[in-house]
Amino acid sequence: MFSYVWPIALVVLSNTVYQVCAKEIPAKVSPFASLTVTYLIGAAFTAILHFVTHPSDNFFKQLPQLNWASYVLGLVIVGLEVGLIYAYKAGWQVSTASIVQSAFLAVALIFVGALLYKEGISWNKLTGIALCLMGLVFINYK
Repeated sequence: MFSYVWPIALVVLSNTVYQVCAKEIPAKVSPFASLTVTYLIGAAFTAILHFVTHPSDNFFKQLPQLNWASYVLGLVIVGLEVGLIYAYKAGWQVSTASIVQSAFLAVALIFVGALLYKEGISWNKLTGIALCLMGLVFINYK
Protein backbone atom coordinates (compact mmCIF):
# COMPACT_ATOMS: atom_id res chain seq x y z
CA MET A 1 0.00 0.00 0.00
CA PHE A 2 2.79 2.44 0.91
CA SER A 3 4.48 1.91 -2.47
CA TYR A 4 1.18 2.89 -4.11
CA VAL A 5 0.52 5.99 -1.99
CA TRP A 6 3.90 7.64 -1.44
CA PRO A 7 4.50 8.68 -5.08
CA ILE A 8 1.18 10.54 -5.22
CA ALA A 9 1.83 12.11 -1.81
CA LEU A 10 5.22 13.27 -3.10
CA VAL A 11 3.61 14.75 -6.22
CA VAL A 12 0.99 16.61 -4.15
CA LEU A 13 3.57 17.96 -1.70
CA SER A 14 6.02 18.89 -4.47
CA ASN A 15 3.31 20.50 -6.59
CA THR A 16 2.08 22.55 -3.64
CA VAL A 17 5.56 23.91 -2.96
CA TYR A 18 6.09 24.31 -6.72
CA GLN A 19 3.00 26.52 -7.06
CA VAL A 20 4.14 28.73 -4.19
CA CYS A 21 7.63 29.05 -5.67
CA ALA A 22 6.31 29.84 -9.16
CA LYS A 23 4.00 32.51 -7.71
CA GLU A 24 6.85 34.07 -5.70
CA ILE A 25 9.31 34.59 -8.58
CA PRO A 26 9.83 38.36 -8.66
CA ALA A 27 7.92 40.13 -11.43
CA LYS A 28 11.05 41.90 -12.70
CA VAL A 29 13.01 38.65 -13.08
CA SER A 30 13.01 36.91 -16.44
CA PRO A 31 11.36 33.49 -16.11
CA PHE A 32 14.18 32.11 -18.24
CA ALA A 33 16.89 33.38 -15.87
CA SER A 34 14.97 31.93 -12.95
CA LEU A 35 14.47 28.61 -14.69
CA THR A 36 18.13 28.37 -15.63
CA VAL A 37 18.99 28.42 -11.93
CA THR A 38 16.10 26.04 -11.22
CA TYR A 39 17.29 23.50 -13.80
CA LEU A 40 20.93 23.71 -12.71
CA ILE A 41 19.87 22.89 -9.16
CA GLY A 42 17.49 20.21 -10.45
CA ALA A 43 20.23 18.64 -12.59
CA ALA A 44 22.65 18.54 -9.67
CA PHE A 45 20.01 17.12 -7.32
CA THR A 46 18.88 14.41 -9.75
CA ALA A 47 22.49 13.42 -10.46
CA ILE A 48 23.11 13.06 -6.72
CA LEU A 49 19.90 11.04 -6.33
CA HIS A 50 20.92 8.78 -9.20
CA PHE A 51 24.27 7.99 -7.63
CA VAL A 52 22.71 7.50 -4.17
CA THR A 53 19.89 5.23 -5.35
CA HIS A 54 21.83 3.38 -8.08
CA PRO A 55 25.45 3.35 -6.88
CA SER A 56 26.44 0.40 -9.05
CA ASP A 57 24.93 1.78 -12.28
CA ASN A 58 27.15 3.56 -14.75
CA PHE A 59 25.32 6.80 -15.49
CA PHE A 60 26.99 7.31 -18.86
CA LYS A 61 26.17 3.79 -20.08
CA GLN A 62 22.49 4.55 -19.55
CA LEU A 63 22.46 7.61 -21.79
CA PRO A 64 22.43 5.66 -25.10
CA GLN A 65 19.42 3.71 -23.81
CA LEU A 66 17.27 6.84 -23.56
CA ASN A 67 14.56 7.33 -26.14
CA TRP A 68 12.92 10.44 -27.54
CA ALA A 69 10.71 10.88 -24.45
CA SER A 70 13.55 12.09 -22.20
CA TYR A 71 14.53 14.77 -24.69
CA VAL A 72 11.00 15.96 -25.43
CA LEU A 73 10.22 15.95 -21.70
CA GLY A 74 13.09 18.41 -21.23
CA LEU A 75 11.48 20.73 -23.77
CA VAL A 76 7.90 20.48 -22.54
CA ILE A 77 8.91 21.03 -18.92
CA VAL A 78 10.12 24.47 -19.99
CA GLY A 79 6.68 25.12 -21.48
CA LEU A 80 4.98 24.05 -18.27
CA GLU A 81 7.20 26.18 -16.10
CA VAL A 82 7.19 29.29 -18.27
CA GLY A 83 3.45 29.06 -18.88
CA LEU A 84 2.69 28.93 -15.19
CA ILE A 85 5.13 31.71 -14.28
CA TYR A 86 3.61 33.96 -16.95
CA ALA A 87 0.10 33.02 -15.78
CA TYR A 88 0.97 34.20 -12.28
CA LYS A 89 2.59 37.36 -13.67
CA ALA A 90 -0.64 37.97 -15.63
CA GLY A 91 -2.62 37.90 -12.39
CA TRP A 92 -3.88 34.34 -12.03
CA GLN A 93 -4.48 33.38 -8.43
CA VAL A 94 -2.54 30.45 -7.02
CA SER A 95 -5.85 28.95 -5.87
CA THR A 96 -7.33 28.82 -9.37
CA ALA A 97 -4.52 28.62 -11.95
CA SER A 98 -3.56 25.09 -11.02
CA ILE A 99 -7.16 23.90 -10.84
CA VAL A 100 -8.04 25.37 -14.23
CA GLN A 101 -5.03 23.87 -15.97
CA SER A 102 -5.51 20.55 -14.17
CA ALA A 103 -9.14 20.31 -15.25
CA PHE A 104 -8.27 20.95 -18.89
CA LEU A 105 -5.35 18.54 -18.58
CA ALA A 106 -7.59 15.83 -17.14
CA VAL A 107 -9.99 16.19 -20.06
CA ALA A 108 -7.14 16.14 -22.61
CA LEU A 109 -5.55 13.08 -21.01
CA ILE A 110 -8.78 11.09 -21.21
CA PHE A 111 -8.60 11.45 -24.98
CA VAL A 112 -4.82 10.91 -25.10
CA GLY A 113 -5.29 7.73 -23.07
CA ALA A 114 -7.93 6.52 -25.47
CA LEU A 115 -6.05 7.39 -28.66
CA LEU A 116 -2.48 6.42 -27.71
CA TYR A 117 -2.91 3.78 -25.04
CA LYS A 118 -6.26 2.18 -25.93
CA GLU A 119 -7.77 3.14 -22.55
CA GLY A 120 -11.55 3.07 -22.57
CA ILE A 121 -13.78 6.13 -22.42
CA SER A 122 -16.68 5.21 -20.18
CA TRP A 123 -19.81 7.12 -19.29
CA ASN A 124 -18.19 7.78 -15.91
CA LYS A 125 -15.28 9.48 -17.64
CA LEU A 126 -17.60 11.50 -19.88
CA THR A 127 -19.57 12.54 -16.80
CA GLY A 128 -16.27 13.50 -15.15
CA ILE A 129 -15.40 15.66 -18.16
CA ALA A 130 -18.74 17.45 -17.88
CA LEU A 131 -18.24 17.98 -14.15
CA CYS A 132 -14.71 19.32 -14.70
CA LEU A 133 -15.96 21.79 -17.27
CA MET A 134 -18.87 22.84 -15.04
CA GLY A 135 -16.44 23.25 -12.18
CA LEU A 136 -14.40 25.65 -14.29
CA VAL A 137 -17.48 27.83 -14.70
CA PHE A 138 -17.96 27.99 -10.92
CA ILE A 139 -14.27 28.58 -10.18
CA ASN A 140 -13.98 31.41 -12.68
CA TYR A 141 -17.39 32.97 -12.04
CA LYS A 142 -17.05 36.36 -10.39
